[in-house]
Amino acid sequence: MRVVKSIQPLRQLIKQAKQKGKTIGFVPTMGALHEGHASLLKKSRKENDISILSIFINPTQFGPHEDLNKYPREFNHDRRLAEQGGVDILFYPSAKTIYPREYLTYIEVNGITNLLCGCTRPGHFKGVTTIVGKLINIINPDCMYVGQKDAQQAVVIKKMVSDLNFDVDVKVCPIIREPDGLAMSSRNRYLSPQQRREAPILSQSLKKAKKIISSGERNPQKIIRLITSNIKQNSTGMIEYIECVNADTLTPLKILTGNILVALAVKFGSTRLIDNMVVRS
Repeated sequence: MRVVKSIQPLRQLIKQAKQKGKTIGFVPTMGALHEGHASLLKKSRKENDISILSIFINPTQFGPHEDLNKYPREFNHDRRLAEQGGVDILFYPSAKTIYPREYLTYIEVNGITNLLCGCTRPGHFKGVTTIVGKLINIINPDCMYVGQKDAQQAVVIKKMVSDLNFDVDVKVCPIIREPDGLAMSSRNRYLSPQQRREAPILSQSLKKAKKIISSGERNPQKIIRLITSNIKQNSTGMIEYIECVNADTLTPLKILTGNILVALAVKFGSTRLIDNMVVRS
């Protein structure tokens, strides 16, 4: 595995690979790697000749009161997991490399970034689309792999790629869960023992909702009330949102039909967890 910290050496490696007809798979991350990231790498390795993983804790997607400073920075741990996962090139740039002092340019997707997580995280998706756009431009991958856990982020990235005519296939991979159902996340480590015991109520509630929708329920408000009640009765979590939206466009649904995304965000103390489930009716 090659560790590359600068843009031009990385581009040179990629140019050489493409001249040999090699395909490039790319997994963008902020580090703190876990089995969810490993599943993305596994798919990249299966479908491409070369797999590139980036680790960059992107400051532009954190709000002023969010956890940028305490976000886990474990490069040695991440490097080992990347190597075990079969990464060919690990791109590990500094903030100065990505955002030099004179940096002024940003990418913003309108509309769908003001829903769901965007309601309480203004500017977050502007930071996400900017860094992902830059990384696609630097790496020029054939395929990029992202996780379904960040469902809104995946939709926003796919919209950006489509609108700006980026020549990359964005593949959204299934959520990887702990044995008790909790969606894997770098933020899970911030949960207290009690909160960690309570947190699986999120996936349990989503599974109940999916079963009811699959049985014929078409009223989104009934689903939202069911999940709300379940979380409030079985945990100390503070609900930020629970929504039923179109899985492809994020449009709020008045009737549950088509590809339905049931998404939620809940805070356990200062730790914000998101989860979702897609139901096709």
